[in-house]
Order: sequence, then C-alpha cells, then structure tokens
Amino acid sequence: MPWTIGVDVGGTFTDLHAVDPASGRVCLHKTASTPDDPARAILDGIDALIAAAGIAPGDVERVAHGTTVGTNALIQRRGGRVGVVTTEGFRDLLEIGRQVRPRLYDLQTDNPPPLAAREHRFEVRERIGPRGEVLIPLDDAAIAAVVRAVAAAELDACAVCLLFAFVNPEHEQRIGAALAAALPDLQISLSSEVQPEFREYERFSTTLLNAFLQPTVGAYLGRLERALAARFPRAHLGISQSSGGLMSARRARAVPVRTALSGPAAGAMGAIDVARASGHADVITLDMGGTSADVCLIRDHRAGVSYTRNVADFPVRLPMVDINTVGAGGGSVAWFDRDGLLKVGPRSAGAVPGPACYRLGGTEPTVTDANVVLGRLSPAGLLDGAMRLDPVAAEAAIAPLAARLGFSVQRTALGILDIVAANMVRAIRGVSVERGHDPRDFALMAFGGAGALHASMVAHELGIRTVVVPPAPGILCAQGLVASGLAEDFVRSVRVTLTPETVGAVVAARDALHTEAAAWLASEGVGLADATFSLALDMRYVGQNFELPVPVDDAHALPALDALAAGFAREHEQSYGYSNASDPVEVVNVRLAAAVALGDAETARIADAAAPPAPLGERAVWFAADEPSVTVVHHRHRLSAGHHLEGPAIVEQLDATTVVLPGDRARVDAAGNLIIEVRA
Repeated sequence: MPWTIGVDVGGTFTDLHAVDPASGRVCLHKTASTPDDPARAILDGIDALIAAAGIAPGDVERVAHGTTVGTNALIQRRGGRVGVVTTEGFRDLLEIGRQVRPRLYDLQTDNPPPLAAREHRFEVRERIGPRGEVLIPLDDAAIAAVVRAVAAAELDACAVCLLFAFVNPEHEQRIGAALAAALPDLQISLSSEVQPEFREYERFSTTLLNAFLQPTVGAYLGRLERALAARFPRAHLGISQSSGGLMSARRARAVPVRTALSGPAAGAMGAIDVARASGHADVITLDMGGTSADVCLIRDHRAGVSYTRNVADFPVRLPMVDINTVGAGGGSVAWFDRDGLLKVGPRSAGAVPGPACYRLGGTEPTVTDANVVLGRLSPAGLLDGAMRLDPVAAEAAIAPLAARLGFSVQRTALGILDIVAANMVRAIRGVSVERGHDPRDFALMAFGGAGALHASMVAHELGIRTVVVPPAPGILCAQGLVASGLAEDFVRSVRVTLTPETVGAVVAARDALHTEAAAWLASEGVGLADATFSLALDMRYVGQNFELPVPVDDAHALPALDALAAGFAREHEQSYGYSNASDPVEVVNVRLAAAVALGDAETARIADAAAPPAPLGERAVWFAADEPSVTVVHHRHRLSAGHHLEGPAIVEQLDATTVVLPGDRARVDAAGNLIIEVRA
C-alpha cells in the first residue's frame, strides 16, 4: 500500500511520521539532528523507520519535508554571492528601508546591511509608472550594459527589482531573459514573480532574500531529491511552505524564501488535524522544542495568516502562518543579566553541546536541567530510555545560580520554569489579547518535545481551562506534513476605492488570479475540480497606511459592496476596537489561495479502557519548593480511551513527557488525545 512519510527537521531532533492512508497504520521515529548536513539525519531516520516498520521502498508514495535550511542560511548569512538590478535612482532603497530603528530605545543597534553589497547593486535606466505606463523605455543597450556588469561581478544569484514591476513586469522579464541567456549558471529572481505586490521596499527585500537562498537551498534540495529517488523510485518530494501546505521541490528551488517558516507552519497544520479529531475548533498552539516556542491562534480550524514579518531581521512580504516565536525551549540557558535578575533564553544550548544533563559537553543550566532536577523528566532518559539523562550533572549546572540567589537548587529550578512559562505567556498574549481574542475562549494544544511539560503552567497563568496533548506531541510537525496538501498563493495589487465604478478592477484581478491558479494546477498535473479556492481582499480606510485581509465566502463571486464594507468593518473592529461605516474603504490587494488534498487518512480510534490504567511506578516530583510530592508515573501506550488521571501525574512516551499538575485532572479521548482539565 502507498505510504506517506513526513520529516520535520528541528534544532535538536529530526522527527518522522509515516502513515498508510488506506489502513490508517502510523509509524513514528525520532533521531538526533545533524546541523552540519540536515539530509544525513533525514536519510538515516527514514532508513531506520522503514526497516523497523517493514515498509517496502516501492510502497513509499510521498515524502513531505519541513526544512530549516533557508532559515539557518539567513540567520548565519550563508547564502550565495548575490546582486541586485534595479531602476535608476533606487540603488540604495534596500539600505534606506523605512528609516525605522530595529530597537526603539537602542541608539547603537543598526539594521543589518543588505545581503547585496553596494558594488553589486546595479542601476538600469528605465521607469514604469503606477498604472503600468512606460515613462522611460528600456533599451537594448541598457540591458547589455547591466548584463556585462553582472557578469563581471561573478555572482551566484541576482535579484531583478524594478519600480512598479508588480503592475507591468515587461522590463523585469526582458532583463531576466537577457541574464539567463548570457549567464546560464546564474540564479535569477524577478520581483514580479516572487511577490508581485505593492510596497517596493518589502518587495525588493523579499526578492533579494529569495535570490540569496537559491544557491544554498537549491543545492540542498537537489542532493536530497537524488538520495530519495535512489531509495524510493515512486516517491514525490513535497516541501512545506510558510503559509501552510506543500509545494513541489521544483517550486521550492525557485522560491526558497517561502520555506523560511516551514517547520512551524507544519506544526499549525498538524494542530488543525488534531483539533478536528478532538472536537476543539478554537485552539492556541504551544510548540516548544529545544531552542524556541512557537504559538499560533487557530479559529474554526483555520490558522491566522500574516503577510509581513521579519525573518532573521529582514522584512519579508509573503503569506505566512501567523506564528509568534519566543526563545523559550528545553535548551534555553538560565543566566543573570546586568541588573542582577535571573533570565531564561533566548540563547540556547541547542543539540550540541546541549543541556548539562545530556553529558555531551554542556555545562550551562537549561530548562531541561531544571525539569530533571525537579523529577519531571525521568533519569531513565528521553526516547524511551535511549537517551539517558544525568541528574547529578543537571544539579551541578544549576547549583551556581542557587548559590547566588541564596535558594535551594529545587527552588531555583522552579524559578527557571516560572520564567520560561512567563515568556511563553507573553508570546500567547501577542497572538490573542493583542489581536482582540480572549485566550480563555480557547483550548491550549501542547506539542513539540517540551510543550506538554510546561503547558499546564502556561494554562494556569492565562486562565485557560483545557489543555490538549496529541497522541505524538513531539512529532506533530511531521504529522502536519503528512496531513498537508499542495498549496499555492496568488496576489494582484489593485489599489482602488470601493465604489460601483471601481469594482470591475477587483473582479478583473480576481479573474486573472484564477487564470494563474489554473496554470499552476496544470503544471502540477491537477485538475480544477480537485482544487479548493479561498479569496481575500486586503482592505483599509482611505488614508490608512496598512490594510487588513477580509475573507470572501465565495472565491468565484464577489458579494455586494455593502457586504464587503461590513466585512471589513468587522475585521477592523476585531483588530482595533473601532470602525466607522461612513469612512470610504479602499481595496489594496486581491489574494487567491489554491489547495489540493493529497489523500485523507482516517483518524485512528483507540480501544476503550477495559480496566484502570496500570502505572509504571512512582517518583518524587517537586511542584513546590518546600518538599516533593509522590507522583504516579504512566506510560502513554498503556492509556486507553476513557482512562482518567488525577494530578499530580507524569505521562511518559517516546517523544515527550506530560505533566499533570496537582489538582488538575486528565482523560484520554477516543482519538488518543490526552485532555487535561485545568483547575480554576
């Protein structure tokens, strides 16, 4: 039978989730990441998974991959040698930016320099106006001159970013064609193809980042494709993108900037899959791994989408799942700031050397060390005992902090957990309270290797009464990859005031996007009938600087103008607590998203409990600084639907550990989710 394998590469572990959609059989595997070459952990993990599960290589139909290669290349500034071709007079736009300091009260910190050095930013004499009219023609001599300049610079990649190319891409296309003909090994990114959208600074920045990543991500995906093809002759490789859903490896090589947040986006897709099975339509996710925690608000099984954010301190204008990230992971280091206060993160011990309890050379106190000292993590170790933990090393790492504070080691460890929980609470408020949502109206879904360890503490702080822990929380991002289908986003800028006379421009843009979507579907070998479409209009009051996306119910038909205006008023009221029906409204962009399902595996239902749960045993766990509590320890595989647990309790499994705090109660639902009822 055909199998699908999801592979998510994290900073500490590489997770694999394989499913046979016909039978619903699921196989899981987890292995240490190899930061120097992520493909090595992927291939080793896949080999171990199929050997343990008895999967024939010819039965693997699809491999879905969430990659951090692009993100790491941006953080480490390890991309290609890149240049920019731009309109005469706009050579320094990438350096000028928005003239906003990265930190408001820090006069010493500057924005990062552009990825293209000034001598590699080339001007060409041409000019297109805001309506697409040609103000200064682009002649062949100007094209030849810029091609010679690019060739002399010996670049790996080049971004072509011309003014108003999102309205009329002709000049960009001519320059791109000339560069491709003269320099066949040069990677080329056109802003009119990467993101044809209004706001030149963000469009230019996104296109430059894309060009910068093309050599690195392209080479990585090429190696991975060849290695997978040798193992699985029938398998197709899909790459997770930041907006959720998959794209082909060919498309990912062309627009690698779309993979910048592919791992966290896959986690949101997995959370939606679990939310449906658990009967919770509205959830806030808490994906806590080794280096960071990602949070996302999901309403009615749909994750929010943002269109502008910074990635590695560079602005990116692309649709991305609206995820708030904070430096709070199991490897986050506890340290004293200059003010003498204890801080946790954002610096992390990562996978190498890792927390002190790993005994891989790390000596600094981390969140994982605190959990070991408190007995919340078993000394028997992670991965069902395959990765042992050293409580003595963990206590030795925290002891200097305790001595400076004048506390016991256990009280200090509890303080470390309180601080990291407060960091995550702030991140959740950023996607809920600050967006007009009350977190108490949502369930908290905990996943990642450390999410379930800390979720109940976070829920107590926010007043959330329900915590959902999926059956395989540490591998949920990989599960989200398996659940994802193909997806693509299309955009057209229109910038018209919403009136009966201008609505035709909006309709024309919508129809053009449907034509683009049909061409994309054909290139992927998919028929129109197999796709679903969603339409949204970016709208704002005339005179506003920023817009809000307003979803449209029918992607093929616009509602009446008053209904559109009312929809915008609702979104504005939700976001800002204010709306005014008498103010004129402007449409800035028209957005169309196309999605194609790639199979639908049945949610596995676990057997009902025939007897009370059989615990593994008991151990002393610290929930307060004065003394430990005798706490029952369970293994997740011994729990069945209908089982109930009274806190305090610890639930261990291959990929995660769940803490049920004193006074809380937990039950197992029919889909195998652990539902924690948080006391008031």
